[in-house]
Amino acid sequence: MSKTTNIQIAKVHLTSKIWQTFVAVLGVTFGVSMYIFMNSFMNGVNNAQDDLAFSALSHIRIYNLDNKNDYNPIESHYKDSKTLVTILNRKNIQYTTGLNNSSAIVSSVMKQPEVVAIARQVNANVFFRGGSKQVNGIISGVELKSEDELFNTAETVIQGEWNNLLTYKTGIILGKLLAEKLGLQINNSVNVLTSDGVSKNYIIVGIFESNLKTMDETKAYLNITAARQLVGKNSDFASDIMVNIKDRDNTASFIQKIASMIPYQIESWQEANEQLVAGSELRNIIAVAVSLTILLVAGFGIYNIMTMTINEKIREIAILKALGFSGNDIMTIFLTQATVIGLLGALVGAIMGYGISLLINMIPFTIAGMETLPIFFRAQDFLLAIVFGILTTLIAGYLPSRKASKIDPVIIIRG
Repeated sequence: MSKTTNIQIAKVHLTSKIWQTFVAVLGVTFGVSMYIFMNSFMNGVNNAQDDLAFSALSHIRIYNLDNKNDYNPIESHYKDSKTLVTILNRKNIQYTTGLNNSSAIVSSVMKQPEVVAIARQVNANVFFRGGSKQVNGIISGVELKSEDELFNTAETVIQGEWNNLLTYKTGIILGKLLAEKLGLQINNSVNVLTSDGVSKNYIIVGIFESNLKTMDETKAYLNITAARQLVGKNSDFASDIMVNIKDRDNTASFIQKIASMIPYQIESWQEANEQLVAGSELRNIIAVAVSLTILLVAGFGIYNIMTMTINEKIREIAILKALGFSGNDIMTIFLTQATVIGLLGALVGAIMGYGISLLINMIPFTIAGMETLPIFFRAQDFLLAIVFGILTTLIAGYLPSRKASKIDPVIIIRG
């Protein structure tokens, strides 16, 4: 029979039992909408967590864990040449901690096209004292412009100005909770005591508030020059070099690229925060598993509806076959119904999923700097949801339609 005739018959089947068709479409709609919502919500949660983490976490950290520097610039320079190099009385330079040649490292790393920002830090564990109160914490000597490029630190300063550390040589910026613990305010004096017994007074020129409580209650910023003076290090010293690259998920290949030119430890954010990576991956797996389960449940519902439809119309199918309709015609009729249900359900589900996500995104959620529940849309989630919705419906419709195509009209008509 002609395709037009098969489509007309499928249309009659769909419209004659409109409630049954509506329930089938609703099953697909619900599955697709939940798939989009779950994935958009999990993407939003992952992005929010990343934003919180990377407000204080660089993509790559360069530091000196060993107390010995075996790096030999002469051997590195002639490594790939045919020049014969002989070194007499080679000596290993003993360093205590940190990077004493930080400028050379920064210069080498900055030449790489993948790098978007780099900053040196001088970090030290200290005691903060305000009056009779004493709190253990961390001093971070920073290069103001570079630090801000990495972490947008200037935006976290709620009192004073980030650039005050340049204006005031004895200026310090304290975390909000740290200042509260010490009972100090802006323009007050705070004493800093190092593990080596060095004690210096600084004027509070700013107070910052990040989204990380541990930072706010333990950390303070100094100009990197003042920090070097505090710990008694030379003008090229740094305890850490922080690097951000264009693609933070591509740290492994970048580290492999620069490893030969840097004689210190290089650590990616994935290595330093395995729990962060694992948590993100687990949430993605859970979201996909739940969403696919919903689509499969919808598929079983469609299968049951199509099976009931075929059982109800078994005599009509027999008559059609007796009139000359082939098994392929019968399959086409019922697969057309499944396709229409799948398309309607998928498209309406995509719109509903988008709407539900927008509504969820309006729910107040004031924590860690967020104002609403996080939602992040990706085009591939909508595409996959529609494809999975239609595919599930077609599979659910194919099995009963295949059964219908094999019906023997003589047996049915005879009863």
